[in-house]
Amino acid sequence: MQSKRWLLPEGVQETVPPESWRLEAARRALLDLYWRWGYELIRPPLIEYLDSLLTGAGHELDLHTFKLTDQLNGRMMGVRSDMTTQATRIDAHRLAATGPARYCYIGSVLRTRPDEPGGSRSPLQVGVEKFGDGHLHSDLEIVSLMLETLHRMGIERTYLDLGHVAIYRRLVALGGVSAEFEPTLFDVVQRKSRPDLDRLLADGRVDHELHDRLATLIGLNGPAELLQDARAALGGLDDDIDRALDETAAMVALIASHYPDMPLFVDLAELRGYRYKTGLLFAAFAPGLGRELARGGRYDNVGSAFGRPRPATGFSADLNLLAALGEFADDRPAGGIFAPPGNNDESLLAEIRRLRASGERVVVATPDHTETFGSGCDRILKQIDGAWQVRPLQG
Repeated sequence: MQSKRWLLPEGVQETVPPESWRLEAARRALLDLYWRWGYELIRPPLIEYLDSLLTGAGHELDLHTFKLTDQLNGRMMGVRSDMTTQATRIDAHRLAATGPARYCYIGSVLRTRPDEPGGSRSPLQVGVEKFGDGHLHSDLEIVSLMLETLHRMGIERTYLDLGHVAIYRRLVALGGVSAEFEPTLFDVVQRKSRPDLDRLLADGRVDHELHDRLATLIGLNGPAELLQDARAALGGLDDDIDRALDETAAMVALIASHYPDMPLFVDLAELRGYRYKTGLLFAAFAPGLGRELARGGRYDNVGSAFGRPRPATGFSADLNLLAALGEFADDRPAGGIFAPPGNNDESLLAEIRRLRASGERVVVATPDHTETFGSGCDRILKQIDGAWQVRPLQG
């Protein structure tokens, strides 16, 4: 019976060869992709003081953050559960760029609970953020790079969902919803639970006008053409709602022109990240998968918590999930060359160095272990007529 001492915590994974090599190849490929798009690599720390880690956008992550005490000074620290806030801090203070700035990152995060039952609590988060430009074309750039990420990982059958948090936010404001009651209402709308919304009306916690508007919002999910229904039902109520509908329609048109074959849907009741997102939301899905492949959106002025408000938009994904679902292949050559032991043979050592410098994988035996089994090699280095030569491994 296997000892429980060797079990990993629930939702925490490890990778071993060959999958770990495939995952590393995927990481390198995505960093190369982001570099070609002009994104600079940042590597935020795994742990920070809570008053920084949970600032601004980080308040949304409080329940997801493991917390501990710094034994050096007694201050509370947290293990990062998302890197968006860290990127915001870096942009605001460490780099302090004055114009548009583009950042990318890949690293492990740790969460107290998974996003969905049975999910991972230790994703390998990959993402990009663009600061300093509020134009819709920056959102298009992020959406495009999100789709290119999925394509690079070999995930081809995808579709996009678009939403806009300003619509729900303004409906709540127009309805005079109190700050104490709003989380309850948010939960009902996020779950798209019409029965629960009807119950709130029956209990007198929302009036008929707000009930009907939110019921309409819950139903506004489907093909992009339903934006016409959204305008008919919600247009003219508020300038910010009209502007949100205009932005969503404009993004639909831009994506359709750049990716004409991409299935595109809108979901105006999708509110993930609502507490700090300010505008467009977008997520990529695969048919038959009950969770998003990647998600992102606009979160303007979140940097104000760090004393430097800036327009911002970005996306993130779990590289572990993308690698598991995609057809991405490790393009390193398979096999390798098995070399005999020979620490005192200068000609052998020189040949091994030459082969490795040329990109070959060379596994050197030891005097006690000269068998090739388990080495992963398909060739062997032999001395023939006084010269070292690579030959196929027989048997």
